[in-house]
Amino acid sequence: MNPVTSSVLSLSAVSHVYGHRATVDGLNLELPAGSICCLLGPSGCGKTTVLRCIGGFERLAAGDIRIAGELVSGTDRHVAPEQRRIGMVFQDYALFPHLNVERNVSFGTQGSAADRARVAELIEMVGLSAKARSYPHELSGGQQQRVALARALAPQPRLLLMDEPFSNLDVELREQLAAEVRAVLKATHTTAVFVTHDQNEAFAMADEVAVMSEGRLEQIDCAYNLYHRPTSRFVADFIGQGVFLPGVVVAERCVAIEIGEVRSADPVRHAHDDRECGVGSCIDVLLRPDDVVHDDASPVQAIVRHKAFRGADFLYTLELPSGARVLSMVPSHHNHRIGEPIGIRLEMDHLIAFPRLG
Repeated sequence: MNPVTSSVLSLSAVSHVYGHRATVDGLNLELPAGSICCLLGPSGCGKTTVLRCIGGFERLAAGDIRIAGELVSGTDRHVAPEQRRIGMVFQDYALFPHLNVERNVSFGTQGSAADRARVAELIEMVGLSAKARSYPHELSGGQQQRVALARALAPQPRLLLMDEPFSNLDVELREQLAAEVRAVLKATHTTAVFVTHDQNEAFAMADEVAVMSEGRLEQIDCAYNLYHRPTSRFVADFIGQGVFLPGVVVAERCVAIEIGEVRSADPVRHAHDDRECGVGSCIDVLLRPDDVVHDDASPVQAIVRHKAFRGADFLYTLELPSGARVLSMVPSHHNHRIGEPIGIRLEMDHLIAFPRLG
């Protein structure tokens, strides 16, 4: 199979410049048919610019973009957005207020019998058959988002782009709707790219998450690997919650840190380059809240400096004797006071290590 056409979307060494500043720097991305990819990162990292480049709303400074094998963006070629056969779902939904649900969804179609059947199928798929004659102002925010999705899918685009699609919704609704949208995209075999800064949305919806920082792609992987196998210090710090604690390699498969010894099934390696750490190496060990367990019988004591109630759990910020702080997720029936010492121990099934900073 041709390696170019095997991917619905291919970005090769894509760069974008605004003024004298590189907003996207040498980004490579391959997206197979039917897959859902999220561009995730902090504000200003370039993720929305990448989406706009794919959509044809921005020109490239270098590199090229192909959709279904067709070169749509390059230094000598730029296909207009309306000619790229892509669907777009915007933050504000951009529904036509004077058109009902059915007419909004059918807007980009030719009106054939097959189109009408697809529109009806999509409206049913997003759970709005009973609202087909309703107008946007009569719908909730979540319902409007479903209409926008159905409208974008109706013309059968080669690729669907979504820019912060759930940002206008209540926090409680976002993850639920993300799962619903994923189900629709999978049912319609749609290839999609969406942008968000919300990790829960990304994890609920995407097959792969592309984590960006300062215009560069740090790591693209499934949510599990980004959390448990980060390949850069930025990803390790950005994804989930955690802290770095200094440690020393005391044996091929053992690292000593302030709380105790961390043992590894494999030789200790740097996460960013898979280079083995020799005995005596000074490293930083990533500790997640679930790695630090509350244990009254433990001789290791830490002071509760902050706590956040999460329903079933408290997220405790704990200060060690050295002054370093770690996080621990503790069942909420263990309700300790600020300033109270508690016993803790390590419970880690894998080790994530990076070269010591400073």
